[in-house]
Amino acid sequence: MTEYYLEIAYIVAIVLFMMGLKKLGHPQTAQKGNLQAGIGMGIAILATLFLFTKKVDGDIVGIGNYEWIAGGIVLGAIIGWFTAKKVAMTAMPQMVSLFNGMGGACSAFIGLIEFGGAMDTEAVNYSVLNYTTVLACLVVGTLTFSGSMIAFMKLNGNMNKDIRLPYYNILNTLIMISLAGLTMCLILHNITDATMWIYILFGLSLIYGILFVIPIGGADMPVVISLLNSLSGIAAALAGFIYGNNVMIIGGILVGASGTILTIAMCEGMNRPLTNVIFGAFGGGGGGSSVTGADGTAKIVKEASASDVAVMMNYSQSVVMVPGYGLAVAQAQHIMAEFQQMLEANGVDVKYAIHPVAGRMPGHMNVLLAEANVEYDKLIEMDDINPKFPTTDVVLIVGANDVVNPAANTDPNSPIFGMPILEVEQASKIIIVKRSMSTGYAGIDNELFFNDKTSMLFGDAKKVITDLVGELKNM
Repeated sequence: MTEYYLEIAYIVAIVLFMMGLKKLGHPQTAQKGNLQAGIGMGIAILATLFLFTKKVDGDIVGIGNYEWIAGGIVLGAIIGWFTAKKVAMTAMPQMVSLFNGMGGACSAFIGLIEFGGAMDTEAVNYSVLNYTTVLACLVVGTLTFSGSMIAFMKLNGNMNKDIRLPYYNILNTLIMISLAGLTMCLILHNITDATMWIYILFGLSLIYGILFVIPIGGADMPVVISLLNSLSGIAAALAGFIYGNNVMIIGGILVGASGTILTIAMCEGMNRPLTNVIFGAFGGGGGGSSVTGADGTAKIVKEASASDVAVMMNYSQSVVMVPGYGLAVAQAQHIMAEFQQMLEANGVDVKYAIHPVAGRMPGHMNVLLAEANVEYDKLIEMDDINPKFPTTDVVLIVGANDVVNPAANTDPNSPIFGMPILEVEQASKIIIVKRSMSTGYAGIDNELFFNDKTSMLFGDAKKVITDLVGELKNM
């Protein structure tokens, strides 16, 4: 009877996964969706521990090793709880990368542990399909782990430069072919002792994951994180096939499918094919920038005071705020929400323009502003807000750069040419809050800084907006 209870528990868990995933699509229901998915995972874990049985030498036994399993659960829960509680919102992208990497590592270890039994051609349950699944789980899990760790280091500031080796595409392709070739050889040939080759496959997968991510620039990191998330789900589904565990299979497929859809959507939002992101990545990490044109003439940058900007925005009819990663770094989302509420109290219509790749992970700005209790209907996606810019009085750009750079539309030689942007230059007035004149992720000047309509407010975003709030209060 226990197997029936186990399947019922798995069905309940899967339904909770699906309901949670659906609710994660909206900021107002995301917290409840996350809780539901977590409860579903808890049910799946408990059901597997206490209801799963197998036959050993004619006897029906459970999983066993409960002390070790309980120790691992308690240790993991403590680490996960304190890590999640302490992580700042600005560090959320690297936390997501770390989670992706840990999921890939689990699948990689499953592949390493299970390959011995899977290749035993004398075993009753041996099949080429099972062996192929184990190898695929090892490869996908390993490259997901190593790639996610590189993404974590990039986002965390441990790896500040985007490394592009000589003949990178050729080297990357050769390793990819080697991975596929070695995997096929192991599947097609009955090697008596394949341990050495398995570890070579493991090593090649580690190297490929590293090479896959190291040249990716900051502007493409949201796409890469989404893709790695998808791969971690695929690896989990493969692990589920190895153990015949339906909840692992369906849970992994849900993660893999949703991650793939999100990756495709973000590539469309950047007007770049996924192959171009992977093999033609741009982004140098933004060093200093000159303020002279190609002909050597000086470009004029206009600065404004907090007092002037506060007056301008207070007497406007419509204002659009454009958040970027700089807002997250300064942790200025709460004071920005307060500024918005004060403007609205004075009769100003305020909206937020959200670019699909603003920040360092998919939906980064949505999450950031939801934390500050900004109403969801005030967050307007790029395609919907662009037609409104010509009738907008003031645009306030906080920490965004490449996603508002007109070069994407005007300069065919620019590395971001063709990427859809927020067309803020059509607004009547543009205010840019920035620490300095440094370039964005793509490592290029932003012509918007020198636009006749633009005024710069230099300084930390939180301090600048706090000053704006103070000026409004004094009016």
